[in-house]
Amino acid sequence: MKINQLSVFLENQPGRLSEPCAVLARAGINILTLSLADTQQFGILRLIVKDWQRAQAELEKAGCLVKRSEVVAVEVEDTPGGLERLLTVIEEGKVNVEYMYAFSCRCQAKAIMIFCFGDPDKAISVMQAKGINVMSGGDLLGV
Repeated sequence: MKINQLSVFLENQPGRLSEPCAVLARAGINILTLSLADTQQFGILRLIVKDWQRAQAELEKAGCLVKRSEVVAVEVEDTPGGLERLLTVIEEGKVNVEYMYAFSCRCQAKAIMIFCFGDPDKAISVMQAKGINVMSGGDLLGV
């Protein structure tokens, strides 16, 4: 139920964002979704790709600093209040959300959110106990 995500650390300068994208493009690796966060000095490009091991190897070979982490993909009702209801379940389960972002596609009239939790196993258990669909990597990645 956990999905591998790559975080690429970038200097916050013009042109730095295109470099890892070009590396993946040359390797024929498609980015399924991404998020970019920044500070004054650096940015973190978070990526989900089908072949994360090959992507990590290509990025590192090109000199990028890459970290792998596990995230959780969750279906969210695509209606007003859908995200709030999901977050209430998570908060009632005493699970910390470190960050989250939307996946770039919809699944049967539902939105998909990517979460990084302080305790992903507990988060999965809490959500599944409330009937929330936690997606498998195969479901999300079309594998």
